[in-house]
Amino acid sequence: MGTTTEERVAIVDAVRDFADSELAPHALEWDAAKHFPRETLQRAGALGLGGIYVREDVGGSGLSRSDAVAIIEELAKGDPSIAAYITIHNMVAWMIDTYGDESQRQQWLPTLTAMTDLGSYCLTEPGAGSDAAAITTSAVRVSDAEGEGYVLTGVKQFISGAGEAAVYIVMARTGELGARGITAFLVPDGTRGLSFGANEKKMGWNAQPTRQVILDQVRVPASAVLGSVGQGFLIAMSALNGGRISIAACSLGGAQWALDRAIRYVHERFTFGEPLADKQAVVFALADMATELQAGRALVRDAAIALDEREPDAVMQCAMAKRFATDAGFRVANESLQLHGGYGYLQEYGIEKVVRDLRVHQILEGTNEIMRVIIGRELLHTRTLRSETMAS
Repeated sequence: MGTTTEERVAIVDAVRDFADSELAPHALEWDAAKHFPRETLQRAGALGLGGIYVREDVGGSGLSRSDAVAIIEELAKGDPSIAAYITIHNMVAWMIDTYGDESQRQQWLPTLTAMTDLGSYCLTEPGAGSDAAAITTSAVRVSDAEGEGYVLTGVKQFISGAGEAAVYIVMARTGELGARGITAFLVPDGTRGLSFGANEKKMGWNAQPTRQVILDQVRVPASAVLGSVGQGFLIAMSALNGGRISIAACSLGGAQWALDRAIRYVHERFTFGEPLADKQAVVFALADMATELQAGRALVRDAAIALDEREPDAVMQCAMAKRFATDAGFRVANESLQLHGGYGYLQEYGIEKVVRDLRVHQILEGTNEIMRVIIGRELLHTRTLRSETMAS
């Protein structure tokens, strides 16, 4: 359900207060210590941020995607790393809310929306990144003394929240090669055979853990299937549409924070007898940075509306928004660092952290090269259909 303008302003104001008080003061410390702030996430859950667009009967906030991108941008101004994890957690909750049966919804969503439990999304594998339909993690149907079920075997790579989550949505192959042979499973933490690799040493996103998820003959009951058998790839891709505009909003928030710091700095910093703000090259740079962020914001807003209204070109709009906003966000953050000179390279100023955090947004939820593939194919497909319609 959408909100009125006044309601959205009130929600965003509350989220801004949360980001200013609960995220921003600790962001540098969490990054340096590689600390995952579970208590802070629970407070985010109490504010309604654990199920932003999950239905209200299981504790969700019942908001729209348009509301969500505004919320996520504000969170990212406090800490892009934690904001990004919250988007992934919300994606997991949405998948269960949208494709789960009533038993699955009632089992998982009350605690996921409160963020007393956390979720992880397991699609990528060591040998299957951009080509997601090529995953090899297997799910073999079994019937034994425990009843009907599946045995999952494989490794998932680059999984945010791994080792901390209560439930893992695992994409595994139940049938033929390609997209139609993939099924989604709900795998609870503590299931026998489920283990995790070491926390990866990363360039950014240090405040959230990233590990391999290792499935060594993990047996789950048939009731662990999310949606229907063979529907997993469709579920994964539908989730990524929302994930793309969410990570785009994260980029906008982090970059806006960096731009605001740059604007303040160029007023304070004097060179050759005058403030940097008086130099035309600096003025032009700031103008371009602000323009790029505003353009990205418009694309993200339109893509969110397209998802809310189920417009036929929503997939393409999400890809466009993700490609443009994450590229623009990184450029703006990097240019903000440049405007700070050597100080931008120092940890205490916070700019270099944002640069590190935003860099991965151009890679995950589908690389920006894959976004171009999606956009280009959609354009060519639409053009072909129009030509065929005109010819007939």
